[in-house]
Amino acid sequence: MKADISEERRAFLKTDFSRGFIRYCRFEAEKIGRGYFQSKVTIKKDHLQQDGFIHAGVMAAMADHTAGYAAFTVVSERIQILTVEFKINFLKPASGDTLICRATVIREGKQLIVSESEVFDIKKGAENLVAKALVTLMAVPKEKIAIPK
Repeated sequence: MKADISEERRAFLKTDFSRGFIRYCRFEAEKIGRGYFQSKVTIKKDHLQQDGFIHAGVMAAMADHTAGYAAFTVVSERIQILTVEFKINFLKPASGDTLICRATVIREGKQLIVSESEVFDIKKGAENLVAKALVTLMAVPKEKIAIPK
């Protein structure tokens, strides 16, 4: 079993997780370990689609982003993570007050990392699995990509 990540790296990833579009969506990092990342969002009216369910785009963004940060836990600080591909299955409509996403790295390669995300709808205190995603990510040295400021 490989060692867990440092507290410094965990704190950095927790803060880094909620920038830009993700901050706009109000996704928050909750639990972070080596090869594992958990996020949550408290549902507001602007997360809903026309029929009152949580929008599939909210769940897809959450699954993708959380999987990417699970990948960040298995690479050095000199690496950026970019999504190459993802597939998501929506298992049932979500209508609770909170979503939780749990992502786990299932293949840790040097260039390609595969993570799996599960999105749970929390309604009346009960967790229901509503989406499952498989995400392929690329580990790219920071100096090889231009990061917009």
